[in-house]
Amino acid sequence: MTMMILRLPDVKTRTGLSRSTIYLRISNGSFPRPISLGGHAVGWVDTEIQEWLEARFADSRGSAK
Repeated sequence: MTMMILRLPDVKTRTGLSRSTIYLRISNGSFPRPISLGGHAVGWVDTEIQEWLEARFADSRGSAK
């Protein structure tokens, strides 16, 4: 499987969260941490974001993953 890196606009679109909410959740440990792409650029591993979303769906439906 090919690893995909998502940049912030894509993460915002996929999660429906704002930039400030994403970084707040990163700081409190409830959102996947980005990886450094060099310089000031960061990105998120696609599968980590997908797993986070799936866990939110499971939590909202009352079923444990």
